[in-house]
Parts: sequence; C-alpha cells; structure tokens
Amino acid sequence: MSPRTGLTRVLDDLGTTLIDLVRGDPGRSADVGGVVIHDPDDDQVLPPSALVLGVGVRNPAEILDALGKEGAVALVVRGPVVVTDKLAAAVDRSGVALLGLAPGASWTQLAAMLRSLLAEGEVDPSETLGGVPAGDLFALANAVASLISAPVTIEDRSSRVLAFSGRQDEADPSRVETILGRQVPARFSQLLEARGVFQQLYRSDEPVAIEALSADDGEFRVPRVAVAVRAGDEFLGSIWAAVRSPLSPDSSAAFRDAAKLVALHMMRQRAGADVERRLRADLVSTAVEGGAGAAEAVRRLGLADQACVVLALALAHSHGDDPAAHARLLAERQQVADAFAMHLTAVHPRAAAALIGDVAYAILPAESEDRAMRIATDFRSRIGNSVLVGVGEVSDGLTLSRSRVGADLVLRVLRAGRASKPVARVSDVHSEGLLLELSDLIAERGDTLTGPVARLIAYDRKHNACLVETLGAWLDAFGDVAAASTAVFVHPNTFRYRLRRLSEVGEIDLSDPNARFAAMLQLRLWRPDGSVPGR
Repeated sequence: MSPRTGLTRVLDDLGTTLIDLVRGDPGRSADVGGVVIHDPDDDQVLPPSALVLGVGVRNPAEILDALGKEGAVALVVRGPVVVTDKLAAAVDRSGVALLGLAPGASWTQLAAMLRSLLAEGEVDPSETLGGVPAGDLFALANAVASLISAPVTIEDRSSRVLAFSGRQDEADPSRVETILGRQVPARFSQLLEARGVFQQLYRSDEPVAIEALSADDGEFRVPRVAVAVRAGDEFLGSIWAAVRSPLSPDSSAAFRDAAKLVALHMMRQRAGADVERRLRADLVSTAVEGGAGAAEAVRRLGLADQACVVLALALAHSHGDDPAAHARLLAERQQVADAFAMHLTAVHPRAAAALIGDVAYAILPAESEDRAMRIATDFRSRIGNSVLVGVGEVSDGLTLSRSRVGADLVLRVLRAGRASKPVARVSDVHSEGLLLELSDLIAERGDTLTGPVARLIAYDRKHNACLVETLGAWLDAFGDVAAASTAVFVHPNTFRYRLRRLSEVGEIDLSDPNARFAAMLQLRLWRPDGSVPGR
C-alpha cells in the first residue's frame, strides 16, 4: 500500500464533506491497510492498519482499546460526535484516530469512496501523468480546482461522482448532496436533460455554461461550467465546476485542456482495474478448479492456512437473447460480482471473489457452513431477490476444488427450481442433487426408459389415460388411497380401479418394495414423455 493512501490523505480528500477528524493524530500511521465494518457479534480478523467503520456504534470508547490492540488506524462513527473526557482518554490511550461521518451520508457511500482511494494507492506512485500520480483522480480534481479557482467534481457518463476537490463549501447545497450521494440527484439530472446540457456535452469539446436556478430554489444557486471527458470518440464522463462568475478565456482553455488529462487518468485507472480484476479472476479460478497451480494460487490469495468455503452466485433471471438485453445482463453480472466481492471483503479481508463465466465464485475463510450461509443470505437481502447462492463444504486451502464442486451442484439445483430456498448448502439439497447427478449419468450413457413406467407412458399416450399420474400420486402418498385420490381430484373408488388397471398394464407388483422404489426413481428421473429432465 502506498503512503499516498494514508489517513492524512483520506482526510484531505474526503474531509469536511464526508468525514472529519474528531480526535487523534492521523499522521501516526503511514498507510491504511483496508476497510472493515465493525461487527460486535463476530470475531473479526482485521487487516494491518485497518480503517474501521463503526456502523451503529453508539459508544466508541468501549471498543477503541480493542481496536488499538488489533492495530487499527482509525474508527469512523456517525457524527456529530460529543467528545467527553472518557472518550478523549480512550482515543489517546489506544492510538486510534476517531473520525465522524457527516449526517446524511450513508455508510455504503463512504465505503465505496474509501475503496476508490485505496485502489488508487495500488498504482505505482512513480508513474505520473501531467505531474499527477497515474489514476489519482482526487489529486487531479484538486489540481483542476486550483487551476480555475473553483471547486470541481469528476463524474462518469452516468453522473456518478468519481472524485471531487476541496473547497466544496464554496458551492451550494445541491453540490453537497451530489457528493454525499456520489450521484447527481435525479431531479437535477432531469433538469439538465431538459435544458439540453447533456446534448451539448456530447457534441462539443468546449466548456458548457449552465445557469443557476431561480431565486425561489436555493439548492442550485451557483452557476456551473462543465466539459466533456473523451478518449477518442468514447465519452468517458465530465468535469463540473461551481463558478460564481464566467471563466476567463485563459481559464476556459485550461479547463478544456484539463479534460484531456482527466481522460488519460480515467483510462489508466480503468486499465489498472481491468488488469487487477483479470488477475484476481485467474487466481480464484485456478484455486477452485484444483490441479497443479492451485496451491500457488491459494498462497498468492493468502488463504493457504485457512479453512475456507467456496460460494457460487448467479443471477436468478435472464434478459433474453437480443443483443441489448444480453449486454445489460453482462453488465449486471459484473456489478453483482463486484458488490459480492466488496461485501465479503468487509466480512473478512482475505476473502476473494471473481466472475468466471456467468457465475461469481467466492472463497470465504470460514470455519463452518452456517457462517457462510448467514453471510450469503445477508448479501442477498441487501442486494434484493435477484441472486441464487450455492454454498460448498468447508475445505482447507488445498482442497477447494471439492468445495467448488459442491457449490456448483447446489447452484444447479437452485437454478432448476428444485429447492425451496434461494441460498442453500449441499446438505440442504442432497436428494435433489443426487437426482441431478443421476440424470447426468443417464444422459451420458444414453439410457432409455424401460420397464413398468415405460409401458404406462406408452399406454397413456395411446389411450389418453392417466395411469402414470395415478402411480405418482399413490407413491407420493405412501399408498394412502384417500390422500392420493384427493391430490388428483378423483373418487377413491375410481382411483382404486386405476391402481388395478396400472398394475395390469405396467406389469408391476405394488406390494414389492423394490418395484415401488424403482418406479419412484424413474418417475423423478424421466418426464412423462420419457425424456430426461434438464435435457
């Protein structure tokens, strides 16, 4: 981790708008080793020099000493924070800086911003573009702000805030709301769209001036000037400055030229993220598939000495086959995989996740499947009812392939709609998984249906009868004619007649337990038309 991502740097970039220093010395630690959400009900393993998010912490003095012993550099709690003598003494004693999160800002927004800053810290500080460390958009935002003497934000093409400069107190409430939400509010986006601002940005490389709203709406009272950020013909995003007077010709030219430099940094950051994502995916893929390189991949992931569980996550829906829908599906898969990775990293710093094909695989250090189930269920509840998660068995770092096989089997059962829950482990779907594996074996060998069930299917098809349905209902009811007849909506006497008839046609002895078991198995492995389910 580069020293550029030290606590001082975090406060410089996010201070006053998102977080502020309540008490402590931010210069005591050279860097921040990771971001962890505090969980009082779990034994967490903190990365070195962790920045701890105290979500729901009401009395920080109670946990500061423990965090200090774990080597944490800072604790963030919801502001405003009242510094009592007890709290001040705890901060000084532990050496953990206490930070306050601004009212109105969400923990998710803060975690995303911190992750962005730490990711920039992975870039080689010796690599610079225009005198600014490559990919460091926060430093670049401050440089542009100094150049035109106005607070700026750098936004992507979806109007999400990637970085912002200092001096945001010179802007207006709408700018603060944008930064706190990391997204231009919908009402302002709609207003800008109606004014044709985005169309001007798409068409021109010159700065576009945006007038303030009328005096009766005080949220957007400072005019803006924006310029498009492009790489060739690709629109990457834009830079927005809050200016109280029009830019001079020199400042306007400098603002336009700054957009070219921002484009280089955005492309460098995107390339670095893509390389890191591919490397992570390769390591996770190699680790869970097993083979000659698995041990080295596990070691590089830092999981060689850990008991781990493999999780397999997939979207529960499909968008169809048209190209536009397929593109949205691919983007949604990557977004969910990235969110899954962030969620797991907050739980355990060594957790690793990557999208491989259409499945996001995760390796989670955990001593029990129960804990992995809780974590996966919590993620699904946070992201919505759009994912299915298969949980493998606990394995050591060198036998992760076995855990992956189990997770894959569970996911197949979930996708086939054969389980009652969207998150499950192998023991939850044991029988359903066994039937799927038997179906695979039947399909591989090319077996065809024979015996009593095959004769009943042929009879039903020829005479438009329902003997197969009758047999299935009787077997499912354990031979209880009353319950079975009710299930298929016929009179018990009619049902008894059908039973006698199917015994004759199918040549099956229903008093023979082996015959009953064989019939029950065939009914679950073949469809009524004689084909194999799932094929």
